[in-house]
Amino acid sequence: MTGTESAAKAVESSASDGEDQVPDFLDDPAYMTSASRRMMMKEVIKALPETVQHRVNALKHLQKKYLKLEAKFFEEVYALECKYQELYQPLVDRRKAVITGETELEAGESEWKEESEDEDDEVDAEVTERFKQMALNYKNQHSKIIKDAQGIPAFWLTVFKNTQTMADMIQPHDEPVLAHLTNVNIVYKTDPMSYVLEFHFSPNPYFKDAVLTKQYFMRCTVDQEEPFNFEGPEIFKCTGCTIQWNPSKNVTVKTIKKQQKHKQRGVIRTLTKTLPNDSFFNFFNPPQVQEDDKNVDDETQMLLASDFEIGHFLRARIIPKAILYYTGEVMDEDDDGEEEEEEEEEESEEESESESESGSECESVNEAEDAPDEKKKINLEPRVKRHEGRLASLKKGNYLLQANVDRIKDEINKIREMCCTLQSDLDSVIADLG
Repeated sequence: MTGTESAAKAVESSASDGEDQVPDFLDDPAYMTSASRRMMMKEVIKALPETVQHRVNALKHLQKKYLKLEAKFFEEVYALECKYQELYQPLVDRRKAVITGETELEAGESEWKEESEDEDDEVDAEVTERFKQMALNYKNQHSKIIKDAQGIPAFWLTVFKNTQTMADMIQPHDEPVLAHLTNVNIVYKTDPMSYVLEFHFSPNPYFKDAVLTKQYFMRCTVDQEEPFNFEGPEIFKCTGCTIQWNPSKNVTVKTIKKQQKHKQRGVIRTLTKTLPNDSFFNFFNPPQVQEDDKNVDDETQMLLASDFEIGHFLRARIIPKAILYYTGEVMDEDDDGEEEEEEEEEESEEESESESESGSECESVNEAEDAPDEKKKINLEPRVKRHEGRLASLKKGNYLLQANVDRIKDEINKIREMCCTLQSDLDSVIADLG
């Protein structure tokens, strides 16, 4: 018997008894939220014999020892990553030289044979023509840059704009600055465990710095209070750098001029106000919080989480596979999401088709009204079973929703009690001061 069938049986039994009994979800706890499942299993384990509870505790001790060994494994992996980064570095330096045109190409480097062009043949001719027109427009708009280019113009800007994670950070006023980006490099450090992203720029009219840096600090330790949350090395802090902007070239701020008229004298004066501006270069000025500060507001936590994700994305995907992002040959994670959406659409279409088939079954039953009662019963039985299964699933879902609602109500009541206690304490302090 499957989990769904057992749940349906439990609901049907409850309905037949006319009492609100708790369905047995132990056969299929995946329907529950992780928090509800944890609460349920905690109570289930408490109900087990004491000897079984002791064995469960023993397994937790073993799991903690396993995690400590896993932490050492990840430390060795990090050391191996540092070692291979030194081996990668000559290739990264060579890539920079090719991009900037500092060196001549070696024999065999200038030619590349595509593995297969079948995919290009399948592309619609109209779409291909549209892409060719877009490429021609790009060439015409940047004809001077392309003509005078020694290496590959705007290589890194194109790389960033070809992936949604980075493109969302780039504003139109950032693009002329990023056109001077010549290399993005990784430098690993062991004490403390961290890595530095180096953004190298050619001389430009925007700032004096040749290199902008962003350092990400990692830890690979099992927390004593919550050991089972360990999933490997995690970024817990990052630091940026101060950009030495040239006068009036800072793209991270915007200047607003506003005319104001004096109420009494009628004199008009111009007020200048500097405000923060959305920019890719805000990436080098992340929010600063204390390492052990647990009272970080939600907005700052969200900004840091996004920053850590971008830092990892640059380190693990963009920098190692830059040329593939430039040519569009790499499969981005966002593309995977689009494919999943397409699969979901196909599944929904299949469900619609199955519903239409069931509708045709209904029509056939209606047409057979003159059929014998026994035949009618046989035709109706599959439909009845389907509806009973759906009803049981709905009842099960409603029960789970109700369990979550009750849990949230309990949490709200606890918070209200805390507020009342705090208010009482505050009133007492005010009374003492008064």
